[in-house]
Amino acid sequence: MTRVGIVGVPPLAVIAEINRHGETIVDLDEPQVTASIDQTAPFVPRVYCAILRTVVLNCLHLPLDRVVIDVGPGKCDCALHVAEVLTDMLSIPVIRTRNQDTQAFGNPLCTARLPLLEKFSRITRGVQSPAPYTPIEPCRPSCGFWGVPPRDFSLLSAFPDTAHVFGWTRCMENKTPADLEMEKFFDPALPTIFFSQSFCAKAALAKHLAGKHPRAIAIDCDVTPGSSTRAKIEAFLELSGIEPNRSTP
Repeated sequence: MTRVGIVGVPPLAVIAEINRHGETIVDLDEPQVTASIDQTAPFVPRVYCAILRTVVLNCLHLPLDRVVIDVGPGKCDCALHVAEVLTDMLSIPVIRTRNQDTQAFGNPLCTARLPLLEKFSRITRGVQSPAPYTPIEPCRPSCGFWGVPPRDFSLLSAFPDTAHVFGWTRCMENKTPADLEMEKFFDPALPTIFFSQSFCAKAALAKHLAGKHPRAIAIDCDVTPGSSTRAKIEAFLELSGIEPNRSTP
C-alpha cells in the first residue's frame, strides 16, 4: 500500500485525493520511530524546532512513497527550508503545497470536555480526513491552552478536562491553518498558558499575546518537557485556582 508522509496541514483537496486512492497517511510531525533525534544533526541544526527535526528523523527511517509538506503561511518558512533538505535527502517525490483553505469546519474538540491529550490526538488525526466533525457539546472552560501541538503530548497531561484550546491548534482543527485571526484569538477571562516549541517562530506570537492577556504565562520546551516545565504549568494552574491533573499520562 502506498504510504504518504504529510507535514503540517496539506490542503483539503490534497487530503481528499489521498483518501480517494486509499493511500495510507503518516503524520511526520509526530514521533513515529524510536530513534535519537540527534540523528538529524547532519541535515538540520540542533537549534531547530523539534517538530521539524522529528519530520527529518521520521524520513530517515520510514518506508514512504512520497512526502507532502505545507510550506505556506499555515506552517512556517522553516518548513520550506526542510522541504529543500528532504528533496536532496530522499529518493522519493517531495511535494510542496500551500494551504490557504477558508472553508470552516468548526472547533468541537477544542471546546469539548475531554482530557487535553485526547483532544490533541483527535485533532491531529482529523487532518487525515476531509470529513466534517461529529458535533460535541461544548463545556464550560476553566482555563486555556494556546499554541501548537507539542512534540511530546505528555506536556498536556497536567491540564483539566475543561481546558479550551486556542492558537494554531484551533486553526488545525478548523482545517484553516493559515487563518491568523483565528490563531491570534484568546479569551482574556480564562487563565491561559501560551505554548511554543523551542526555536519555533511562533514563540514571538506566543510571548506577544501572553503579554496582552491579563492572566497568562508563556512557556516553551524543546524535544520533551522537563520537570521544571511541568512544575510551571502546575504552579500556574494552582495560582489560578485550578487543580492540576497529577496523574501520569
